[in-house]
Amino acid sequence: MKRVRYSLAAAAAAAAVAIFDFRNIFLLAISLILIAAAAAFAFYAAKEADVAVGGAEMDRGELKGILAAMDDALIFYDSDFKVLFYNNAAERLFRLKPAEVMGHKLAPQDVEQPGWQTLIQVVFPSLAPRTVPRSREGVYPQITDISFTEPEELSLRVTTAPVPGSDGKSVGFMKIIRDRTAQLAALRARSDFVTIASHQLRGPLTDISWALQSLASAPELSETNRLIVQNASAASQGAVNRIESLINISKMDEGKFGYQFAPDDPVEFVGKVLADVLPAARKAGVKIYFDRPASPLAKVMIDPQRLSVALVDILENAIRYNVANGEVVVKVDAVPGKPFVEISAKDTGIGVPPEDIGKLFTKFYRAENAMKSQTEGSGLGLYIAKSIVQAHGGEIWVESELSRGTTVHFTLPTDPNLVPKREMAADDPG
Repeated sequence: MKRVRYSLAAAAAAAAVAIFDFRNIFLLAISLILIAAAAAFAFYAAKEADVAVGGAEMDRGELKGILAAMDDALIFYDSDFKVLFYNNAAERLFRLKPAEVMGHKLAPQDVEQPGWQTLIQVVFPSLAPRTVPRSREGVYPQITDISFTEPEELSLRVTTAPVPGSDGKSVGFMKIIRDRTAQLAALRARSDFVTIASHQLRGPLTDISWALQSLASAPELSETNRLIVQNASAASQGAVNRIESLINISKMDEGKFGYQFAPDDPVEFVGKVLADVLPAARKAGVKIYFDRPASPLAKVMIDPQRLSVALVDILENAIRYNVANGEVVVKVDAVPGKPFVEISAKDTGIGVPPEDIGKLFTKFYRAENAMKSQTEGSGLGLYIAKSIVQAHGGEIWVESELSRGTTVHFTLPTDPNLVPKREMAADDPG
């Protein structure tokens, strides 16, 4: 009995820590894992105790109180999809009474039942209109974003975790469903403001930049004045570029960036982008090497214009934060045993502190050593790159060693079925 109570207390504590101690996407993912693991462990521990210990009903009552009070919807079903637990938040979200759901064996054909559509599409995501996986295939817990437009606008984040039995084998699955509709609506409102402000600023700044570029070529300017105008022109152009980045982010946050996918050779694509950034690398005194694959690669479904934005951002960082006479090695190769191509850019630059790696893909974030090395920068490049790569069905990550260099990797699927069918709003903490 004590063992069950201690397990329950530990699970509740872990869940409480997970719920309240997150600051970004990385910690949020960990919190969801801890919640799923703690809830599953506590549920099964109490379930076993109810059978094995005569007075365990009190412990099960305590457990039900904890799980019923969760803000997120919680469903547990066995290997036959028979629903064994359905909390209050699930009732509010799916608008189905516990008496209707408890003991029912869920099946894909239930999607035709009046009022059951959303629940069935959450349990069987292949039936949902829009899904975006947020975790690696086959790795638990599985995290998936599911969006609906009918019968109403609804955005859900679904975490699925297996529940192990006493023999270690799965006896069912638990789903934790977080309703993110209101949060994403607030995000869209914020994005609308940024979009309007950016559009209002872009016109005047573009005119100023054009005027300064024209003035810089005037023959009557002294060298001193010409240098002043050139610096002002570069600054205004930098402001225009930041405005463009903000507009792009607003479109991504709304899922309206607009992708036009077509099959393309990944090696040829990377070669074209490298040709575009080569002048900047030469100006910075950084050498760029292209490590081509030994054999031809399968084509990938990409939007060349959008994906080039991501790769240019990655390469510009590799050049900007490099050292004198540094190098950047760009590699393209197939991922062994998987329908993906991996592209990486390895530099010999200043590196990233270990505590900052998990924050690199958040908006406006710049590591302290990066700000000391280069005062200019918006902290938007990797956020944009991540959004674009995810829209292509790939993943992006960073490996780095302080003062030794950084490698940015991202994958692209060679199977067109792995490219999201519809564009989703960009991921955001929470």
